[in-house]
Amino acid sequence: MISLEDFHEYMSQHGKSENTIKTYLGHVKGYALWYKESYGREMTKLYHTNILDYRSYLQNIKRLKFNSINAKLSALSCFNQFLIETKDQEDDVVVSEDRLKFQQMIASPSDLEKPEVDEFLQRVLVENGKRNYAMATLLAYAGLRVSECTDLLLTNLDLQARELIVIGKGNKQRIVFINDKIIHAVREYLKERNSECEYLFVSRKGGKLHRSSVNRFFSQCSDRINPHKLRHFFCSHALKCGYSIPEVANQAGHSSERTTLLYTNTSRKEMKEKANLL
Repeated sequence: MISLEDFHEYMSQHGKSENTIKTYLGHVKGYALWYKESYGREMTKLYHTNILDYRSYLQNIKRLKFNSINAKLSALSCFNQFLIETKDQEDDVVVSEDRLKFQQMIASPSDLEKPEVDEFLQRVLVENGKRNYAMATLLAYAGLRVSECTDLLLTNLDLQARELIVIGKGNKQRIVFINDKIIHAVREYLKERNSECEYLFVSRKGGKLHRSSVNRFFSQCSDRINPHKLRHFFCSHALKCGYSIPEVANQAGHSSERTTLLYTNTSRKEMKEKANLL
């Protein structure tokens, strides 16, 4: 019997983030459910023909977007490697050729402007306090992921040098440079922080802050801005302010500069305005 707990441990050992682990487990469970409903038996290994049938089901019956389907295939590919390592399977049956080809969006994913972001940050400060304001400011003006924010240790922070040590995806470490706005926000928060916890951002009980708490205060302050959108805002805004593509890639922890290149494209709004000029 295949153990998803062992798969969880496998992904942890290979440096997957908790968010990725949760997502991959969900995708594998979804495939296992489809397999049982389709064939009347429990899944014990992966077969290439079944993977192609599942892809067809997602595309034609569920009508999912290609990037969503490819995300599920990525999870199954990781699961395939796990089965090979545990000797429950010998062959690699989820291959790169199985991914669906689609044209990447040419428009920048960020549709936020600086005045709207700053107005949101002020609302967070007034309604949710200095801790949440400092975290939201880090997301907007340093480009961190939520998990990177909640994982920050006090020892990762050097306000004098204006630097953060960030542990990103794949357990990769990078140096992130911070501006005065972040420094002022964090210093004000530290004045009222009262905890022995090693993490920078602590809960009301004094322990590590959970990402669900971050999502909660965001939803309380805006029905449009979320943590991921602030990260996208940072990338777009930094390029507009003169950062180079390698510099933004380093700050945001992009594994490939091709990801950063998305933010150099014309915005949706500008594309629609240009369409009316034709």
